[in-house]
Amino acid sequence: MALSAVGLSTHIYNNHIKSALLLLCYPVLLFIMVWMFFTFTGQQLNPSAAGDSPADFLRYGFSTTLSYVHYLILFTLGWFTIAYFFHGKMIRAATGSVPVTRKDYPKIYNMLENLCISRGLPMPKFEIIDSPAMNAFASGLSEKNYSITLTRGIVEALQDDELEAVIAHELTHIINRDVRLLIISVIFVGMIGFFAEMVFRMMVHGRHTTSMRYSSGRSNNRNNGGGAVMLIALAILVVGYIFAILTRFALSRKREFLADAGAVELTKSPDSMMRALMRISGHDRIKDMPDDIQQMCIENSHHFMGMFATHPPIDKRIAAISTMTGTPVPRLPVSLRRPPRRPWAEPPQPE
Repeated sequence: MALSAVGLSTHIYNNHIKSALLLLCYPVLLFIMVWMFFTFTGQQLNPSAAGDSPADFLRYGFSTTLSYVHYLILFTLGWFTIAYFFHGKMIRAATGSVPVTRKDYPKIYNMLENLCISRGLPMPKFEIIDSPAMNAFASGLSEKNYSITLTRGIVEALQDDELEAVIAHELTHIINRDVRLLIISVIFVGMIGFFAEMVFRMMVHGRHTTSMRYSSGRSNNRNNGGGAVMLIALAILVVGYIFAILTRFALSRKREFLADAGAVELTKSPDSMMRALMRISGHDRIKDMPDDIQQMCIENSHHFMGMFATHPPIDKRIAAISTMTGTPVPRLPVSLRRPPRRPWAEPPQPE
């Protein structure tokens, strides 16, 4: 059974709608976290204004949050502005990737160029991570800064048609705007994590300042209340951060199936995509790569907190390609891997 372009487009369109709704969860989640913080801590921080009933607590928390909402908006806009202009450099610093040109390594550029010409797309840039792991990811927020990053291991270990399938997979993420959505989700999760740490540190360092403003008997009560405030705030921030992470997982899992299907549509070779996934399986972990970026890769076998998988299992992805295309699952021939080399580096100079 051949892939249906109409059916694939419908899946992509539906996924965009769901993704947009999920992205809306982030600012709403941030607002709710601040609202709950002021609601549950109002009795300790400002008992005369917070009232006594649950309804009073909620009203106090909501009104206090609204009075600070402009700071939240400015904080969010500032965070996004920095991320928009510097996310490429941040990713490069975190992964150790190095930009390469067509002159450095024409093979991958020729593969990407053929794929882009077939769809009338501008060429993304290439970057290489000097790692024996086998992985790849796409990044960028606009056509000016889209890039595809490959590891040294995946360039050297895969056959040409398999490597082309991997590049097509990452190009599909760019075509489907998955890259933009995932980077926005990374920005939001990082912002919520930073906000949580900032509030926690403020509360820890603020306890001594608060206690000095009261007499000894009243100070003990205030210290007890400060401890309750800190525990409540910490619980709210942890729950909010976990929800933000889980929302990211919902964004990423189904997209890998769609990117696999898109790669097959671009290359017209389901066998190549399946063989590439089989070779990558078990060899994807890049040493010292941050989890946020590892979750953007074509494969991530490392589970968040040991429980939550960011990617569907490779065997299910292979089975999905086989079922959709009517292509039997291939068997990889046994072969010895040659020692690593660096095709993008300058050749050794003769002595």
